[in-house]
Amino acid sequence: MDVTNEGKQVSMRARVQAFGGFLTNMVLPNIGAFIAWGIATALFIPTGWFPNESLNELVGPTVSYLLPLLLAYTGGRMIGGHRGAVLGSIGTIGLIIGSDIPMFMGAMVIGPLGGWIMKKTDDFLDGKIPAGFEMVVNNFSIGIIGFVLMCLSYLVIGPTIQSANQFVTNAIEALVSTGFLPLLSLINEPAKVLFLNNVIDQGVYYPLGMQQTLEAGKSIYFMVASNPGPGLGLLLAYSFFGKKVAKRTAPGAIIIHFFGGIHEMYFPYVLMKPITILAMIAGGMAGTMTFQLLGVGLVAGPSPGSIFSYLALTPRGNFFGVIAGVVIATAVSFLVTAVILKADKTADDDESFEESVQKSKSMKSEGKELLNGENSKAANLMTAEIKKVSFACDAGMGSSAMGATTFKKKLQKAGITDIEVKNYRIEDVPTDSDMVVVHQDLEERTRKAHPKMTIVTLKNYLQDPAIDELVDEIVEIKSKK
Repeated sequence: MDVTNEGKQVSMRARVQAFGGFLTNMVLPNIGAFIAWGIATALFIPTGWFPNESLNELVGPTVSYLLPLLLAYTGGRMIGGHRGAVLGSIGTIGLIIGSDIPMFMGAMVIGPLGGWIMKKTDDFLDGKIPAGFEMVVNNFSIGIIGFVLMCLSYLVIGPTIQSANQFVTNAIEALVSTGFLPLLSLINEPAKVLFLNNVIDQGVYYPLGMQQTLEAGKSIYFMVASNPGPGLGLLLAYSFFGKKVAKRTAPGAIIIHFFGGIHEMYFPYVLMKPITILAMIAGGMAGTMTFQLLGVGLVAGPSPGSIFSYLALTPRGNFFGVIAGVVIATAVSFLVTAVILKADKTADDDESFEESVQKSKSMKSEGKELLNGENSKAANLMTAEIKKVSFACDAGMGSSAMGATTFKKKLQKAGITDIEVKNYRIEDVPTDSDMVVVHQDLEERTRKAHPKMTIVTLKNYLQDPAIDELVDEIVEIKSKK
């Protein structure tokens, strides 16, 4: 277990992770609306399950107005509170009216920008408003700034974003037309393992997928980075040909990854043997190629990336191709991983498993110094009684929830019930937490958000010795009181 509360320079990778996390937290609260639109699209468009000319009129306005405004409102609120959310929405309506494509990218820019402008304006006005004029100043400040931002969005920002969006769209469509779309796996799979997938998914693929779905009723872009097949194949190979702790934990990880949609479960297995990234890339390419050859797609982004989400968002006539793409990706990933594991003659034990994960982490952390053995002991920091332990992850809903549940059950089994254990996204961890527990690859981002907080890092969400060590330390402290 690695424990630190030191301040260190934040690497570029941590900054990109934080950016991806911001995009995720702009999208995630609104996923329900995206799914509702996807269901309406799958059912009521002319090629849907139950074509309906009247109800089909819901599809266009929802994707053009409702979804971008929800994104802008959420992004503005994350930075500038409710007033920032309103200003971000005002600016985004200028984008929407001034463009002829769904303005998802624009909303994800103008929403946070509006929140930032509102926050800076409120900070500037703080203490300068005469008593009794607060409401007038507050209302007119947001009204005047909103008017200016709305006009700028309509006249300048919107056309600029639309041009950038068209450039990206043309580049990816050119890739599709040449048959090289599967090559995106060369980017997607390493990015996923390094927790950078949200930048690609939420920032590029989802907006492009929405635009394509509006025109064609489905999109392959939703599937190029979210296919659960490669991860399933890798975990199956570890279940059959892995060694020691990796083999024991892989079956449980399969359930959480494939059915629960938490893809982070397979990341430690790739990090343990970095060469297995070749299996992930091969599986991703095979799946995408299958999807492309069979001409299938989804109606919305599958979040989480569970097989249930895939099937729920598959439009009529696409089930065979979607399932085939997942199965083929699984088979290819399984075969390549199996060859790698069978060729590996090292006698791995539980200790070497953890050491391999730590070694691969250090290779991927851009020169970040690892903590030495003395700092890795929780006893050095356990001088005060622990009352609140916060588990955190990228979005605060997947791996952190699983880790918090596991930790809470271990505490209850040890007879400890007076410690509050909850899960959050990294930036939302309460300041009164005694410690925050995160995956080791999110340590830098956590330190940036909470530089003075005690940070405990995990290497594997299943059967991680750090969890048991932390419980033992708490039990020992309790027994001395």
